[in-house]
Amino acid sequence: MTGTDDVLLVHGGTPLEGEIRVRGAKNLVPKAMVAALLGSEPSRLRNVPDIRDVRVVRGLLQLHGVTVRPGDEPGELVLDPTHVESANVADIDAHAGSSRIPILFCGPLLHRLGHAFIPGLGGCDIGGRPIDFHFDVLRQFGAKIDKRADGQYLEAPQRLRGTKIRLPYPSVGATEQVLLTAVLAEGVTELSNAAVEPEIEDLICVLQKMGAIIAMDTDRTIRITGVDKLGGYNHKALSDRLEAASWASAALATEGNIYVRGAQQRSMMTFLNTYRKVGGAFEIDDEGIRFWHPGGSLNAIALETDVHPGFQTDWQQPLVVALTQAAGLSIVHETVYESRLGFTSALNQMGAHIQLYRECLGGSDCRFGQRNFLHSAVVSGPTKLQGADLVIPDLRGGFSYLIAALAAQGTSRVHGIDLINRGYENFMDKLVELGAKVELPRGATV
Repeated sequence: MTGTDDVLLVHGGTPLEGEIRVRGAKNLVPKAMVAALLGSEPSRLRNVPDIRDVRVVRGLLQLHGVTVRPGDEPGELVLDPTHVESANVADIDAHAGSSRIPILFCGPLLHRLGHAFIPGLGGCDIGGRPIDFHFDVLRQFGAKIDKRADGQYLEAPQRLRGTKIRLPYPSVGATEQVLLTAVLAEGVTELSNAAVEPEIEDLICVLQKMGAIIAMDTDRTIRITGVDKLGGYNHKALSDRLEAASWASAALATEGNIYVRGAQQRSMMTFLNTYRKVGGAFEIDDEGIRFWHPGGSLNAIALETDVHPGFQTDWQQPLVVALTQAAGLSIVHETVYESRLGFTSALNQMGAHIQLYRECLGGSDCRFGQRNFLHSAVVSGPTKLQGADLVIPDLRGGFSYLIAALAAQGTSRVHGIDLINRGYENFMDKLVELGAKVELPRGATV
């Protein structure tokens, strides 16, 4: 159990109303910071959120001799990789924390130093995200890998070489690994069945600004022609569409009205279509998107998660909370992470009616349909939610618990709120700005 500093009291039943801002995407910014390692000149990254994953990567970069300092404008970092050096193994282990980002340091460090060390990795417990594939890819580029008790030791006895790779699944992390390794490898790398999320496209934009040659085809094939040297970049990170959707779901579940400054239509089109089908309302302008509950009852829907351009798995958990307030039976088929529906047991304790199934309740390709995981859900609503004691299981599940607590009658104690800091910048300040009634257990207002 967490200590009192990691607990939030949430007094539910008040609609969230007002304006918040989302900055750069959690799934892009730390990776763009890693990309700076590849350059021979300083880089400038703008629209950087103050989240834990950014702090972890900043610490790891500094350990390797990269100077990281604030830029001229708020949310700007200047990263100077001129003096990259080896880092102490114990220091790397201490800084890595629960992040999975260190695995992406492999390619850049092999190019810059000829060797790298990667500690054991953490991250949200939402199902298998095997890292062996990352090491298999690096071996194809020519890396030598020695697995020891404290982590993985990698060496590149000679320049890494381009290769042909086909991903068994369009994994975001594996695609990032290939991109960050291939840009300075000798020859051409062809990556088929690649992930094509907006954050991947933005990382490609970063690398192209540095001097990389990368072509994206419409059939999920990415071709990278290795170059001898990369420079720096000046880039404004795309906004976090996953955080924006979380606040949109919060507006729906609490019958509120939230203007999300920084939200962008293009990267959220699939979410917006689903939001409208459920009965949510939104209005788009040049600065952001306003989301609100228009009154009346919400609609039950059938929903399947998928890789981009499908409905993102990170959108699913917050929206499921809103679906507990929809009239009828909603069906949710989670095709990406086998354990992502585990958070629903706490919603049932609050009064929701959610039944989980091992069968695929939908027609989309599924990574684990025959492997006996509870990965489909039937949500029966509307149901009144009641406050409860909640222990946050993972990042998106944690924010979903916050939404449920805000929508519920009575008071909830939400444990483990620090985990939300991994991906939501100043989320408690934003809650207060939106009129949420939250406080620390000792009685001090957040």
